[in-house]
Amino acid sequence: MLQNFGQCTLTSTRRLLVARRTFSVTWHRRGDPWVLPNSPEHLAQTTMEDIPPTPLPRLNESVDTLRARLVYQSRKRGTLESDLLLSTFAKDNLSSMSEAEMREYDSLLDEADWDIYYWATGKRVPPERWSNSEILKRLTFHAKNEGKVVRKMPEL
Repeated sequence: MLQNFGQCTLTSTRRLLVARRTFSVTWHRRGDPWVLPNSPEHLAQTTMEDIPPTPLPRLNESVDTLRARLVYQSRKRGTLESDLLLSTFAKDNLSSMSEAEMREYDSLLDEADWDIYYWATGKRVPPERWSNSEILKRLTFHAKNEGKVVRKMPEL
């Protein structure tokens, strides 16, 4: 029985050696199959069908609950740049916003993180639906940080 076990191990080792494959050096001819998000190649491949679905409406949500949810959603975005920009904006501005402004800010938060970041920093032109947004203008002013304030993540 020990001999059979030894033969199985030897056979398995031989299979591993035979099944081993060399790496191809032609990778540069085919190109990268995973393009970077928001790169020109990615934008050329993106269609209107790739737009995420609309979020569910939140009926009967009180103003206090809306404000608390916006504070949390501004902080927990997924990218550090967006987290820092939006959480400090929410800390400075949410307390003085009207309910209509908070609803507009809520719909802005439904956009992709990098899109909001690039629009606020002026790296990209916002789409037509956001071109006249007062909230985006305030966020853009906040992103400029003309007072050179050192910003850090606010406490929840």
